[in-house]
Amino acid sequence: MSNTAELLKGAATLFPDEVVTHAHVRHLDLPAGAGRFALITLDNGHDHKKPSTFGPQSLAELDAAINQVETEAAAGEIVAVGITGKPFVFAVGADLKGVELLRNREDALAIGQGGHAVFKRLGSLAVPSFAYYNGAAMGGGVEVGLHCTYRTVSAALPAFSLPEVFLGLVPGWGGCALLPNLIGADRAVSVIIENSLNQNKQLKGRQVHELGIADAIFEGADFLEESLRWTASVVSGATEVVRPELNRDEAWDQAVQRGREIADSKVHGAAPAAYRALDIISAAKSGDLRAGFDAEDQALADLIMTGELRSGLYAFDLVQRRAKRPAGAPDKSLARPVTKVGIVGAGLMASQLALLFARRLQVPVVLTDIDQERVDKGVGYVHEEIDKLLLKGRLNQDQSNRLKALVTGSLDKSAAFADADFVIEAVFEEMSVKQQVFAEVEAAVPEHAILATNTSSLSISEMAAKLKHPERVVGFHFFNPVAILPLLEIVRGERTDDASLATAFSVAKSLKKTAVLVKDAPAFVVNRVLTRFLGEVLGTIDEGTPVEVADRALAPLGLPMSPIMLLELVGPAVAHHVAGTLHGAFPDRFGQSENLGRIVAAGKRTFYVHDSGSPELDPEVAELFQTGDTVLTEEQVRDRALDAIAQEIRLMLDDGVVAEAQDIDLCLIAGAGWPFHLGGITPYLDREGVSERVTGQRFLEPGVASVPA
Repeated sequence: MSNTAELLKGAATLFPDEVVTHAHVRHLDLPAGAGRFALITLDNGHDHKKPSTFGPQSLAELDAAINQVETEAAAGEIVAVGITGKPFVFAVGADLKGVELLRNREDALAIGQGGHAVFKRLGSLAVPSFAYYNGAAMGGGVEVGLHCTYRTVSAALPAFSLPEVFLGLVPGWGGCALLPNLIGADRAVSVIIENSLNQNKQLKGRQVHELGIADAIFEGADFLEESLRWTASVVSGATEVVRPELNRDEAWDQAVQRGREIADSKVHGAAPAAYRALDIISAAKSGDLRAGFDAEDQALADLIMTGELRSGLYAFDLVQRRAKRPAGAPDKSLARPVTKVGIVGAGLMASQLALLFARRLQVPVVLTDIDQERVDKGVGYVHEEIDKLLLKGRLNQDQSNRLKALVTGSLDKSAAFADADFVIEAVFEEMSVKQQVFAEVEAAVPEHAILATNTSSLSISEMAAKLKHPERVVGFHFFNPVAILPLLEIVRGERTDDASLATAFSVAKSLKKTAVLVKDAPAFVVNRVLTRFLGEVLGTIDEGTPVEVADRALAPLGLPMSPIMLLELVGPAVAHHVAGTLHGAFPDRFGQSENLGRIVAAGKRTFYVHDSGSPELDPEVAELFQTGDTVLTEEQVRDRALDAIAQEIRLMLDDGVVAEAQDIDLCLIAGAGWPFHLGGITPYLDREGVSERVTGQRFLEPGVASVPA
């Protein structure tokens, strides 16, 4: 038995439930008499909904297939080897569920070395090797192709990425060493660092080709046939693949520096993966692949044993699995069809909602407001956004025309909503206003229609209390910008019935949103956590801590933005209003910053002047501040904020605001952009000991999103 086989056999004991990806070898004659060819097809025996992955047994199967073709190549029986995937899927990388099971660094090192040992054999055969990226390719799926001599890609390929940094790893089976040596450091930094930290941005087939990762591109319908035809021309010498010479001078170092700046802006040094990947890309400038592979092995072994990776895998599982099966959602068979949507209000949020409903549901959407000017402005906004999508090539002319025809406006609620199945209000955050709106809507809509509110903090039950049918009122809280943030807090009022709730979840699914069921409690989940968090930071400023000190305090968490930047994004007036709602409900925990109140009264929307290279406190804002003389350090501010978050989350869980801590983490990831390396927030609080210090217990079970003891 070879060393690789022994290594993989030992590692396989750590992955008892691996879904094995088989490597099937078949032979065929290349076109134009180019010779006999061996094609390896990766297939886990499931449909495309369960993509092929690489665990130890899968790697062993691929190793055995390479043994076979290596023997055939050495004997002159074949002229080339190809590797491709099952329909719609090439391969999506390592078996992440298995990675969570690793208990020590030696086991983690064995996984890295095992992948390298198998994949690099494709680049050292006696004949050229070809990777045919026929479908989704991520992580190790991308990397196995990078080891081949040549690559083709399908124009229909929907998703191609190296997402490891996003999860807390590095592309550790050749990605960090091979990709920059194929397409240059700057493009490699874009794929490995920038795309990954940009919410795991995916490349399409044409982009893969344009970047130079693939040597040729063919349409999806006859992709494999055309790839084999191209392979024959390469093997016969009719086609020569010429790749541009790489710049290994100062430009390489500048690319790595750009990557460090991107990492700093995204994780602020709080998560190590991006920086380890950049170290390997920097060293790849020498072209020494063996040293690069060794560095990848060491980085994988180190990172697999970190809390950041465990949190990243936990977060990945939340958005991939829990998000698709919302806890507490009623039986979907109770959902009613929605063939027309009404929106009360025609402001920016309402207009964003109109565009989303029209695009996703493909049903008529009608906006109403108090005057024609507002209605026209709202409909005009939607039409302008559709025109932008047309210009970007995301819609064709027919699709654009159909969407515009679906979105209309009216001043007459009775006429507009008479046949609506789902009506959502997006008006001013004032209870009396919303109650009046719902009374008017209830008089206009059919009895089966759902009445939804986009309120960010007000009580659904109180809003519905005066209606004849309060059972059909449901909270449907979106996050701004609507087109980007996936979270939808679905709020059940005291009298909301299962059919209404099921319809809301069905609509959310059609909108491609991550829906979480939330109890009707003040500010629900995201705004409650963020308001408590911001309130503590603002409280330290009111007491005398300099703004700049308080604002830097949370930097070690690697949050997407600082507290004051978040406050500016939300808007001081909105933040002050939500804080007031929560202060009324929980005055002992939620204060209302008098300084923030003065800023709102003065009409200021920002704390900082952003004209210079680095933001500075606006002198006009500074003049409004009235503070005490208690000055805290950054660490003290951070401890105070984290303690408050831990306390609030425990109270929310005890009150049944959501089913489990996992739902709070999912809300923060999907609704506030909190990073995967924190796992939302509860794994971090557990890992740092905050949970037990403040509440006397962990939020998650031992072993969940944590490093094994």
